[in-house]
Amino acid sequence: MTKYGVIVGSIRKNSYSKGVADAIVAGLPADAEVTYLDISHLPLYNQDLDANSPVEYTEFRAAVAAQDAILFVTPEHNRSIPAALKNALDIASRPWGESVWSGKPALVASQSISGIAGVLAHHVLRQSLVFLDMPTMQQPELYIGNTDKLADETGKITNEGTQAFLASAGKQFSEFAAKFVK
Repeated sequence: MTKYGVIVGSIRKNSYSKGVADAIVAGLPADAEVTYLDISHLPLYNQDLDANSPVEYTEFRAAVAAQDAILFVTPEHNRSIPAALKNALDIASRPWGESVWSGKPALVASQSISGIAGVLAHHVLRQSLVFLDMPTMQQPELYIGNTDKLADETGKITNEGTQAFLASAGKQFSEFAAKFVK
């Protein structure tokens, strides 16, 4: 049984990113253990706290370390990833030399209510994952645009074609992750 951590870059209630994540998770194997890793409560990363980290840092690092693979879904904020997501990446990659991300297979999906589908955030996140030594699934590329037209008011993806596409990506991710999970 593979343990999948899901990190949703949007901390907004009724987030479209959460809806996209749910649709991808629907394609994972029935025996998958899925944990949504909450990033909304994390204090801003501060290197001065490495020697005596706040409990939120240590609990988040432990939660990431316990996962076999990580699924990231992000919106685009100002042509980049949201601050909460960048903060989570920083917290779990520190103290220097103690990153808990290293070697974990990753999937990146981006979404936006615009037609460009968060493509810039997607690639900013991928750049960070390269540095964090996370093998990242390359295909299919998951740029989901016009999410406000594909989801209901709770953020749940309701478009059947999009649901099927995202579930298929989840299945493909499970096959990709299996190459790395020991």
